[in-house]
Amino acid sequence: MCCLVQKCGLKLKETPRKPIDYKYGPRSVAVGDFNNDSWPDMVVADHIVNDIAIYFGQNGTSFSTPIQYPTGNGSTPYIVAVGDFNNDSRLDIAVANFGTNSIGIFLGIGNGSFEKHVELSMGSSRPIFICLFDMNNDTTLDIITANYGTQTISILLGYGNGSFSSLTSYSTGYDSFPSSVATGHFNSDTYLDLAIANHGTDNVQILFGNQNGNFTNGLTISTSIGSRPNSITVGDFNQDDYQDIAVANYG
Repeated sequence: MCCLVQKCGLKLKETPRKPIDYKYGPRSVAVGDFNNDSWPDMVVADHIVNDIAIYFGQNGTSFSTPIQYPTGNGSTPYIVAVGDFNNDSRLDIAVANFGTNSIGIFLGIGNGSFEKHVELSMGSSRPIFICLFDMNNDTTLDIITANYGTQTISILLGYGNGSFSSLTSYSTGYDSFPSSVATGHFNSDTYLDLAIANHGTDNVQILFGNQNGNFTNGLTISTSIGSRPNSITVGDFNQDDYQDIAVANYG
C-alpha cells in the first residue's frame, strides 16, 4: 500500500486469512452482502476451473467454505463486479469471461444464492476487466469493459431489469491491450469521462464524455517505457477538489 501524503497515520489491522486453493486459479475478488446478514461476503473468479465462488462472511471473523457457480466451459473468468442490475435491492454479479468473449450475469435471489447465469456476447473482444457505473444518469447500472482482443473499451447500458443493450465500443489504439478502466471527471464539465490503462503502449488514455452520451479522444499520458500499466483508479488524492489518477504498473 502506498500512502500519498507526507505523514500517513493510517493503521491496518490484520484479519483472519481464508486460504483459496491455487489450483482453482483465483483471479479477482469483489465484496458484497449476498445473504443480507449484515456481514460482508466475497465472490472470487476462478479462471482455471471456470467458476465463481461465493464465500459467506461469518461474524466478521471467518468465511464459509465456497459455493461455486459455473461460468461455462472454457470461459476463463477474469474479473468480477457486484451491483444491483434489476433494481430489486438484491446484489447481482457480473463476470468478464476472457475465454468465451462474454459477460456473465448472475442475478441474486437475496438469500445468498443466484440464478443461472445469462451470457452477453462481446464478439471477439476478450474482455479482461469490468466495472459498473451509471453512465447515462438513468439510475441504472451500466457495464464498462476493457477488451484485450479487440483493443477497445465497451459500454453496455443497463435497462434496470437485469438485461443490457448491445455494446458500443471505442478504440484504444493499435497494440494498446487495455487492461483496466475507471470513471471520473477530468475536464471540469458535467459529463463523465473514462481513464484507461493501456498495458501494451505504456500509457493512460483519457476519453472525454459529451452531451450526447458518446466519448471522444482526449489526451494520452505516458507511464514510461516498459511500465506496463495494469490497473487504474481515480480519486482526489491531494484534496484540491480535482480528480487524480493512480496506476499500478506491472513492468
